[in-house]
Amino acid sequence: MICSRCIYTSDIPDITFDKHGVCNYCNQIDSLVVEYGTGTRLGEEKLQDIISDIKKKGERKKYDCVIGLSGGTDSSYLLMKACDWGLRPLAVHYDNTWNSAVATQNIRVITSNLGVDLYTYVVDNKEHDSIKLAYMKAGVQEFDTDTDLAFVQVLRSAAAKFGVTFILEGHSFMEEGISPASNNYFDGAYIVDIVRRFGAMRLRSYPLMSFWQFMKWVLAYRQRFIRPLWYISFSKTEAQIELAERTGWSAYSGHHLENRASAFAHDVWIPRKFGMDYRILTLAAKARNGEISRDEALAQYAAPRQQNPELEEYVRKRLGLNLCEYQDLLLGEKRTWKQFRTYKRRFERLRPMFYVLAKANLIPMSFYLKYCFPVKAPQ
Repeated sequence: MICSRCIYTSDIPDITFDKHGVCNYCNQIDSLVVEYGTGTRLGEEKLQDIISDIKKKGERKKYDCVIGLSGGTDSSYLLMKACDWGLRPLAVHYDNTWNSAVATQNIRVITSNLGVDLYTYVVDNKEHDSIKLAYMKAGVQEFDTDTDLAFVQVLRSAAAKFGVTFILEGHSFMEEGISPASNNYFDGAYIVDIVRRFGAMRLRSYPLMSFWQFMKWVLAYRQRFIRPLWYISFSKTEAQIELAERTGWSAYSGHHLENRASAFAHDVWIPRKFGMDYRILTLAAKARNGEISRDEALAQYAAPRQQNPELEEYVRKRLGLNLCEYQDLLLGEKRTWKQFRTYKRRFERLRPMFYVLAKANLIPMSFYLKYCFPVKAPQ
């Protein structure tokens, strides 16, 4: 069965359909639109209230918020808009040493042209490569989720270092959707267990966020995690045009291609090893929003992915794998996150608390929706 509104099928984990054939993920997005007032006057008013609060609490401080900056569209656009709103952000970047040249250039150009200070944390490249290889040996699909968790830890650490309460992140559920936890899970315990079982180096420079450190940021530091793009109308295409015209920012050729590790995960590792194509998330969102027709989204999804042998060669050589070793890992045993130690059960037991924290913007609402409910692991 396929959703009558987007292109999600009954193969998606934990999917259900209402009497109109609309999937629960579309209905979830609709609920978020109502709650956040996305793209309406109400949403803009809610965001303006938050901006006023940020300015008030940031008085007499050098920065009133921190913003995660990857060099991609969403984070770059958010940084530009934050300056338009009269905020005084500190741009924060986590360098996993796999950045593309265009991402590095975008970070330099946009911070320079906007007059925004940049705080960068660089992980030891050999240690980080060891983590990547451990993920491949583990045979799990979350090849680059260590970057996602580390970025959040660096953001929260930078906020604490500079005495900032508000952390702004460039994410749009309208453009991206919210993927099921069974499709892309990560937490600190999961990373530690993979490295313990399959890694060759100890975690030293990697900015790991444990459960208790996560709770420290939330409860002791009272850091508020805000996603402004959840409140306003946002078009990735229009954002790229405005960024280029105003800052000299350059578009890259595809989603997640600002970082080679992300590109490899989405273009090679996940589709080739697990038969999953994450293009469905973006294409479903475009169909759901009416940006393209449902038939067009289905046609684009059915089109074969473009091969990128240069990227594969880069990853293979960087991780010290010969061709046979690389193929063995790509075609070898597959595992899921449920076969490793995680905090998932703990998140589920503490669901009522996390709901309160999400409503107070102390954690992202997407965290509550994705991590605090039981799910099925992918087959």
